[in-house]
Amino acid sequence: MKQPLFVIKIGGNVIDDEAKLASFLHDFASIQHPCILVHGGGKIATRIGDQMGVASNYVDGRRITDDDTIDIVTMVYGGLVNKKIVAQLQALGCNAIGLTGADANIMPAAKRPVKTIDYGWVGDVAPNQISATTLQGLLQLGLQPVFAPLTHDSTGHILNTNADTIASSLAIALSEYYNVRLLYCFEKKGVLENVDDDNSVIASITRHNYQQLKDEGKLFAGILPKIDNAFAAIEAGVHEVLIGHADDLLQNTTESTSGTLIK
Repeated sequence: MKQPLFVIKIGGNVIDDEAKLASFLHDFASIQHPCILVHGGGKIATRIGDQMGVASNYVDGRRITDDDTIDIVTMVYGGLVNKKIVAQLQALGCNAIGLTGADANIMPAAKRPVKTIDYGWVGDVAPNQISATTLQGLLQLGLQPVFAPLTHDSTGHILNTNADTIASSLAIALSEYYNVRLLYCFEKKGVLENVDDDNSVIASITRHNYQQLKDEGKLFAGILPKIDNAFAAIEAGVHEVLIGHADDLLQNTTESTSGTLIK
């Protein structure tokens, strides 16, 4: 039987709050199974960019990463945010190692082709190109990888890459070796049947009831891409995906989960 592995993505609203981040990292350090943490940090990058005179530019909620912006996100994601998280985990006795996709060539990516929009230095990942054996080696050494949302194009350029995508790609790549649960942690308790009621959590979503929930209009549009990505990860070998509150992290590494389990 494969050993459990938790690939955990933490959203920006927690990273922006020092107290919430400290609480989350305390829980992360307490997990007794191998873990990988993937973080964002977009609001911090925007703030630092503003201070340095580099304005953020978004199209349909996606950051346009020009030459100045890739320097900002590399500094903020790969440096400031990543190393602060690693240092806090070390203080908690968790032997974390901060990484980007460029380190040890773990995650090469392709620069997104220009169609109607030029996103600039943005990378798309293929899970089959991830060096899963390198990651397996780090985990076997007792290290807990902490990934910034950065990859590389194999020609010397760092690429800005969506943290949700990095998390699902890592989960897929490692599913050959581990029984992987992919956790998306954010500020809601899970997928809500009523977006205005934080307690209307849908405990479980399967392919069967997903279509029914959509047909009945019980899912708000913003959550649909995350659920679609979850099913894509499961079809590619990930055991299950959980969408839940950052405060419920420890419970969501058990069988008695709180949040929305997708399988």
